[in-house]
Amino acid sequence: MPDDAAISSTKRHFTFLITSARRDGNTEWLTRKAAEHLPAGTAQQWLNLADLPLVPFEDIRHSVGVYPEPEGNERVLFDATLAATDLVFAVPLYWYSVPASAKLYLDYWSGWLRVPGTEFRARMAGKTLWGVSVLSEEDQKRADPLIGTLAITADYMKMNFGGVLLGYGSRPGDIVADKTAIEMARTFFGLESKTASGGTPLQSAARQGP
Repeated sequence: MPDDAAISSTKRHFTFLITSARRDGNTEWLTRKAAEHLPAGTAQQWLNLADLPLVPFEDIRHSVGVYPEPEGNERVLFDATLAATDLVFAVPLYWYSVPASAKLYLDYWSGWLRVPGTEFRARMAGKTLWGVSVLSEEDQKRADPLIGTLAITADYMKMNFGGVLLGYGSRPGDIVADKTAIEMARTFFGLESKTASGGTPLQSAARQGP
């Protein structure tokens, strides 16, 4: 008979969202390093938002009031989001927050909340939201706005917040020298998830690099 950990791992589905404006960047490398240590049998789906461009989001909450069923690239992201038990944002620090593609993707959540019959918020509740970010600042407090974006989003959606794995790097390949972040990556997804409501967003995002 398989043990409980093996059973649990087969039921988890990680959706990884690569949001960098640069291919094969430091943040993606660190995210993949962390994913290498997921339990065997854990389902993974990797999506690069550069391959699934979205048109600028239009706010029709107070005019039309509801949004149509997602189509095209939006549908791919919608389905992948709901399929995940664990949603991982690979988000390099851009101007002290998440990249534009990640912000646009989150803007679309506002529409998905208002697609009749989808029950998007109810279906997101209980999933776990994670973040991985590499920044070129030695002061990791510079990433506080990015961490806050993810943590408060999780809180609003009644998701669990797994924390943010932080690493240091600027030029391509720099992350390989951050031995502390690489060691943290080994157990990042294996640690018990925290709920975003279990403290302030920054207190809940304790899993960081050097």
